[in-house]
This record gives sequence, structure tokens and C-alpha cells, in this order.
Amino acid sequence: MPALPRHVPSSTDLHGLRWLRSSYSTGANNCVETARLVAGRSAGLLAVRDSKNPAGPALLFSPESWAGFTAAVPHI
Repeated sequence: MPALPRHVPSSTDLHGLRWLRSSYSTGANNCVETARLVAGRSAGLLAVRDSKNPAGPALLFSPESWAGFTAAVPHI
């Protein structure tokens, strides 16, 4: 079984997603946005992109990997 992709070159290739920003976002467009993939072989993964470049690349994480990352980041 081939490995799942870990990124997409352009987040515009991910159709029908609802991108969300953190409630801690200031609205200055300097944060990350996340969206849950619901279809295809990457269903269940979490896509993460830079809000300053919504057509740029997106990284893909398993829910467990993203939870581990966010738990390790200090809350300011």
C-alpha cells in the first residue's frame, strides 16, 4: 500500500473544504488555517495552510500527529 501524501503543492487542489482559524487569531491574517479532509484516500487527515497564502501549499497530518503537535506548543 503506497504511503499517503504529506503535502499538496496548492491548497486550491483540495476542493470543498471548510478552512478554520484559531479563536486566538487576531484577524491580521498571520496565522494558520486547518481543514479536515472528508473524501478520497486522504480522508480523515488534517490539512494546514498559511492564511497569508491560501493558494499555497498545505501540509497533511493525521489527527494524532496534529494533537501531539498542538499539545507540545506552549499556549501564550
